[in-house]
Amino acid sequence: MANDYYDILGVDRSASDDELKKAFRQKVKQYHPDLHPGDAAAEAKFKEVNEAYSVLSDKEKRARYDQFGKAGVDGNGFGGGAGYGGFSGAGFEDVDLGDIFNSFFGGGASRSRRRNGPQQGANLKYGMTLEFMEAAFGCEKDITISKQDKCSVCGGSGSQPGSAPETCPKCRGAGRVQEQMQSLFGMTMVTKTCPMCQGRGTVIKTPCNSCHGKGRTQVSKKLHIKIPAGVDAGDMLPIKGEGEPGTNGGPYGDLYIQFRVKKHDLFTREGMNTFCEVPITYAQAALGGDIELPTIYGKVPYKLKEGTQPGDTYILRGQGIPNKNNPNMKGDHTCRFAIEVPTGLTRDQKQKLADFNATLTERNYSKSSAFMQKIKNLFK
Repeated sequence: MANDYYDILGVDRSASDDELKKAFRQKVKQYHPDLHPGDAAAEAKFKEVNEAYSVLSDKEKRARYDQFGKAGVDGNGFGGGAGYGGFSGAGFEDVDLGDIFNSFFGGGASRSRRRNGPQQGANLKYGMTLEFMEAAFGCEKDITISKQDKCSVCGGSGSQPGSAPETCPKCRGAGRVQEQMQSLFGMTMVTKTCPMCQGRGTVIKTPCNSCHGKGRTQVSKKLHIKIPAGVDAGDMLPIKGEGEPGTNGGPYGDLYIQFRVKKHDLFTREGMNTFCEVPITYAQAALGGDIELPTIYGKVPYKLKEGTQPGDTYILRGQGIPNKNNPNMKGDHTCRFAIEVPTGLTRDQKQKLADFNATLTERNYSKSSAFMQKIKNLFK
């Protein structure tokens, strides 16, 4: 077994935990001794694969192996045990022999681990629409969710009060049974979900009249939700333990609230930064003057400079959206000036504007003058 563990599993040294597990499952299906009875080479390969995965799936052992090689992990559990050929088979719970035959014969064996062990309940998702300012500054909301919860009569046991679930006589509480199966490899023992208890390990002799033995019922539950300042469209707020109940003593799942945010009449946002377009008159742009700029916190006085151009901007630092993890940190607010050209002029106004325009020179229109000069140069 001198090969590199990464080579044995056929993965890169940077492989993630999921990539390691996937490679391990494939190799186990390829070399499992039950698929190759009497094949010493396959059994040796199987042990090699197990040894590689037991090291690389353990973060501490993997770190020592990456630094020192096999010398860094010798004596860490590769000796005795109840596995094939005396090997302990660490990590072998990640692969079910039923999975192997499922892939070959399309059978219905479950891909789950022991189903009668504690299983966390299902997570739930709830969509919530917020006003722009509610998302910016946070708020509190009352919501009602519909979900499966433990039956209030039997407490989730599924049995009528005064009775209790009994150990399944077929699997003796294991939730799994072994059956002989004829395959291309001869008679083989295959582990399957117990058909009597459906993997729970227990059977209910006297079902609860309220939930009919299911142990749970559909309920409506009201929740008071505190939404932090700074949430944005698409953000998820986890509410611990407000999902559906687990099975066999497993914990409740979680509730995830996903936000939608309505558009605002004045403001837009990108992350923590807010933006606003401020229309100004031609006279204000030319002469400057005192105006007020809107922010999500209120109006801010601002002295508009003479000769403000369309598209000019002014940034107000710290006047944007609070950071949802640190409310003391805020984004910026950018005002973009848009010059509004007057319409509906009277004859007198038009004449005055024409007379005024006649007094202007190239010095007053530096951009237009530069543009016209470029045209002249282009068509010389």
